[in-house]
Amino acid sequence: MSTDLRTDSRDVLNQPPPFADVDLFTLDQPLRDAVVANGASTAISELADFGRAWGTAELKALGATANKNPPLLETFDAQGFRRDVVTFHPAYHAFMVASVGAGLHNSTWTAEGRPAAAPAGVLRAAKFYIAAQVESGHLCPITMTRASVGALATEPAMLAQVMPKISSRTYDPSFAPWSDKRGMTLGMGMTEKQGGTDVRANTTQAVRDGEAYRITGHKWFMSAPMCDAFLVLAQADGGLTCFFMPRFRPDGTVNGLALQRIKDKLGNRSNASAEVEFNDAHALRVGDEGQGVRTIIQMVQLTRLDCAISSAGLMRSGLAHAVHHTRYRRVFQKHLVEQPLMRTVLADMALHVEACVAAVMRLCRSFDLSQDPAEAARMRLLTPVIKYWVCKTAPAFLYEALECLGGNGYVEDGIIARHYREAPVNAVWEGSGNVMCLDVLRAFARDTDGATSVLSALADQTQGLPGVGAALSAVAAALRKPDVEGHARLIVELLAKVAAVAALNDSAPEIAEVYAATGLERGRAGLFGAIELDEVGARRVIGRALPG
Repeated sequence: MSTDLRTDSRDVLNQPPPFADVDLFTLDQPLRDAVVANGASTAISELADFGRAWGTAELKALGATANKNPPLLETFDAQGFRRDVVTFHPAYHAFMVASVGAGLHNSTWTAEGRPAAAPAGVLRAAKFYIAAQVESGHLCPITMTRASVGALATEPAMLAQVMPKISSRTYDPSFAPWSDKRGMTLGMGMTEKQGGTDVRANTTQAVRDGEAYRITGHKWFMSAPMCDAFLVLAQADGGLTCFFMPRFRPDGTVNGLALQRIKDKLGNRSNASAEVEFNDAHALRVGDEGQGVRTIIQMVQLTRLDCAISSAGLMRSGLAHAVHHTRYRRVFQKHLVEQPLMRTVLADMALHVEACVAAVMRLCRSFDLSQDPAEAARMRLLTPVIKYWVCKTAPAFLYEALECLGGNGYVEDGIIARHYREAPVNAVWEGSGNVMCLDVLRAFARDTDGATSVLSALADQTQGLPGVGAALSAVAAALRKPDVEGHARLIVELLAKVAAVAALNDSAPEIAEVYAATGLERGRAGLFGAIELDEVGARRVIGRALPG
């Protein structure tokens, strides 16, 4: 007697169900703990509603669609007139409607443009982190609109004019003067081809024209060219200056922004980044002439923070998909998650994400409480530290998550391949890794007392935890070296891990000890999974990452 073991080749075997129609907040214990630890416990229900809305299969599919149909530049109309319009797929607009409706572009400001009360930053960051897990590209104009208020605050009269539009939660994609619209978004045009990071080398010229200026020049990158206005840097008589440049002139005609091309980027495909020429473009000064860098500094800080939040969200999504997959996929008569080697890899990844989430949310708390001098010092020093570490680790992390799915992770049908391509942009945007490290060294040099107080606070908050004392001693020793710049990356990475341990000690003390032991005391291995963690500890960490 024989048994027929044949199956239809179209049967789907040994594959996990889709990771969709889930609550992206409630399933994330590290995020929930970090939200509570940083003062937003009253928002748990609101965040759960947001997590369910953004965890639907429909929104996940829209994210894929938005990235498979990138924006298109329409330089001319059918009659040959300049048009300079970028068109987006409806899926992109759907995400803009959702994020604007949730206040991701304005909820950290009052209707008058003043900082909103705590825990506005923590609450908004939790939502931004969840949104990044579904579709990151559209968050570029969301970030810049939120951050621009920090620069516009130097011109109270201008801020009073635009804030009613920024404070609106209605997304209006029409191509029209911002003053005629129901809501507005803002972009940035800072970098030029001869010096992206070195904005003082900018050659774009601004010539006074009454109360306004006429700007002529070229920007190598101008983010989100369909925004209603842009903050740009140009050389005025008094030096490098910040300007507010709308898409339309006061008389209603299209302003002199000639879009040259849409950049063909590795990732961030749903979002448009343009190369642009300014031809006597109308603009208004923001801040004093010659104070362009000082004017945009808070905007830069806020943008860097969002880069870290977004990268943490991308890693969280990669981790969740990897754990979900390995709980269903069987290899050698066991589920993958039960294989000791895979379990250790996943636990190590889960520890890293938990550390990143805790560090980012604690940093958001410092932004919320920046009127406190100690929190302001912490914000200044740790923003480039956290931005460097979280954003720089994301691409390697997402590759590891991709490998957990094997071939399924490498194809574009799933989300991790998109996350992997997306991840580098946050490390490059608003200052690459070396720029962040140099900013940290400048913070130590310019405010020695403030930096010292931050280190002292971190030491107090991590007292008794393994490896922290040695890490802080190594930071102090490196800062004393005559060639300190060559040691900057070591300094910043150690500071980031200590800051993460301190944040974890507030939100999840039992995890703080495990992370300190594996990430600091025993020395961090080069690849995920090369840690010493027993089965019980590994299961506990993975269970926090995704219940199951």
